[in-house]
Amino acid sequence: MAQRFTYRKLVKSYILWWLFWIAAQIYVLHNLGLALNSSIADSLVSNIFLALIGLVLYNVMRFYQPEKENTFYLHIWVILITAFCSISVNWLLSKVCVADTYYTKFIEQAFPFRFAYNFLMLAFISLMIWMIFYFKNEQENAQRKSDTEKLAREAELTSLRQQLQPHFLFNSLNSISALAGSQPEEARKMIQLLSDFLRGTLRKDDQQNISLKEEIEHLRLYLEIEKVRFGHRLNTNIEIDEKCLEMKLPSLLLQPVVENAIKFGLYDTTEAITISIRTTSIANELIIKVENPYDAETSRPVNGTGFGLSSVERRLFLLFSRNDLLQTEANKNIFITTIKIPQS
Repeated sequence: MAQRFTYRKLVKSYILWWLFWIAAQIYVLHNLGLALNSSIADSLVSNIFLALIGLVLYNVMRFYQPEKENTFYLHIWVILITAFCSISVNWLLSKVCVADTYYTKFIEQAFPFRFAYNFLMLAFISLMIWMIFYFKNEQENAQRKSDTEKLAREAELTSLRQQLQPHFLFNSLNSISALAGSQPEEARKMIQLLSDFLRGTLRKDDQQNISLKEEIEHLRLYLEIEKVRFGHRLNTNIEIDEKCLEMKLPSLLLQPVVENAIKFGLYDTTEAITISIRTTSIANELIIKVENPYDAETSRPVNGTGFGLSSVERRLFLLFSRNDLLQTEANKNIFITTIKIPQS
């Protein structure tokens, strides 16, 4: 619809352009001493001929666009068309106004001026047509590039999300296998929880953003699975500001962050630990903090955040084009991961 509107606007502008020059040429020729009917005939024939040549140029350049370095050939083309147009118009006018001897002499004497006028008109039209199609092609190329980058970004986002699931699934299946012999009830419970978790994951795969409330509900299900694995050793403390419940964030973002906290909090100790999750909002940003205890001597350095956090950081960059949305810090024996989610 927009293209049709633009095309109509272009046609109207083209018609008005030539009506202006027809009127201007009639005025100039009549003031030079030509009869009014000769002035009208000259102006109509020459300008309508030029207008038709302009339409031919438009249709030709729809399919052939000379590159910037080949515009020389366009100039040669315009000169040849100008010569053809000037000779044809002179011949046609000599047949139309044969009774006016003054006008016949005028045609011969005015040929250089007619050639110059036709050249300027056709050169201007060619330049305008070339610019229209050049910028149109540039716009289409930019759109194609944008679409390609968007598809690549979406493919990478999908890949990042899918890489996390097998890792968690293998851990859960190993735990179910270990529980099946000694604690069959716990194993059955974990299978049911895992089924519910994966079902929710599949539902959210097509959702780019979800509310914090939905994300926390899904995260609680994940934590229930982990509590079956680790028993009394894993405790959680979730504090959610009610003002944040409807704020948006990328779906399934927190699970790898919490998994990372459990890994570095539990794997180096036999004691019970508490994973804390707190949310707040500052300056139209959702702030999420995940805290876990860690042993500075046995845990990896703060800068070595592992695949889980690096994938989250990459995902945030792809979605928001910012590198400052995930930060980590060690405060005494507490490892803190802070995530900022800009709200549109």
